Amino acid sequence: MFAPQAAAPQAPAPLAPAPQEPAPVKILIAGGFGVGKTTLVETISEIEPLRTEERLTAAGVGVDDLDGIESKTATTVAMDFGRITLDDAGVVLYLFGTPGQERFWFMWDDLLAGALGAIVLVDTRRLDRSFAAVDFFENRGLPFVVGANCFHGQQPYTAEEIATALHLKDPSTPVLMLDARSREDVRACLLSLLDQLIANAGAAAPARSGRAG
Repeated sequence: MFAPQAAAPQAPAPLAPAPQEPAPVKILIAGGFGVGKTTLVETISEIEPLRTEERLTAAGVGVDDLDGIESKTATTVAMDFGRITLDDAGVVLYLFGTPGQERFWFMWDDLLAGALGAIVLVDTRRLDRSFAAVDFFENRGLPFVVGANCFHGQQPYTAEEIATALHLKDPSTPVLMLDARSREDVRACLLSLLDQLIANAGAAAPARSGRAG
């Protein structure tokens, strides 16, 4: 009699690839005083946002322009910080809200370090308060989108009218209507910015390869 042969050992099953970590992307949320930057970060952040707000006091009379936002009682003196993971885009966004008051603008260059893009939030009732933010990012070549915050759910101007009033150097800069209290609106604005960053990276790649050749 013949002894039965032992079964050949089976090859181990291939290991499943480790899940890819989302790529970190730093985004600035900028704009004038009282346009809704802190609200936007609070609305979308998946973590408890870091806020550096202080109460407005009589010491700010004549310094802080409260025209049109007389009910505002606090202001950001350093930055806001939040985080949101966009699994479908494969990124985790680190959101840094800039201070809006002119006396704190010196911090903007520090916050700019490492940022890939920005949302410039504007209030069309006080559009001149956001001219400085637009100029800042245009002069430094940082891609941005404009978010027109619809206070009280209303926006009397079109995107084209807002773009014209802001004198945007690049006419293709997206101007989006949003409510900073709406998670869906804020998410759509962030995705629009990511689309712009991807498009810019794709346009830059052929230029780099051409120089290399």
